[in-house]
Amino acid sequence: MKFTETKIISGFLLLILLIAGLGSLAPIYNVWVQRKKGEAELARAESNRQITILEARAKEESSKALAQAEVIRADGVARANKIIGDSLRGNESYLRYLWIQGLQTNHMQTIYVPTEAGLPILEAGRVPLEQRDIKQ
Repeated sequence: MKFTETKIISGFLLLILLIAGLGSLAPIYNVWVQRKKGEAELARAESNRQITILEARAKEESSKALAQAEVIRADGVARANKIIGDSLRGNESYLRYLWIQGLQTNHMQTIYVPTEAGLPILEAGRVPLEQRDIKQ
């Protein structure tokens, strides 16, 4: 054999040994890849958990702020009602004036007047608006 043939054969054998060595390392590499995938999934799950916790805290703070705003609004309404109630107390003539103004602006409204028994007068004898002789 010549020197070049020995180089070729030894190179070929070296290549076969290298491929066999890499083949034997494949299971170790697969284990390493799976471990890295598991670590990545664990980190992703931890990140998702932290995001969920932060979203829950934001919802809690938002709910507290909305409840506080509702309490403030209700307090304002209660104060306004007290002011209106105090201003109308003992002011019968103004209330009567408002009632009359309301009657004049609501022509199509039916008003039920209670009788002595507390029952309203029925509309059995009522004449439809179209059949009335209304002088304007």
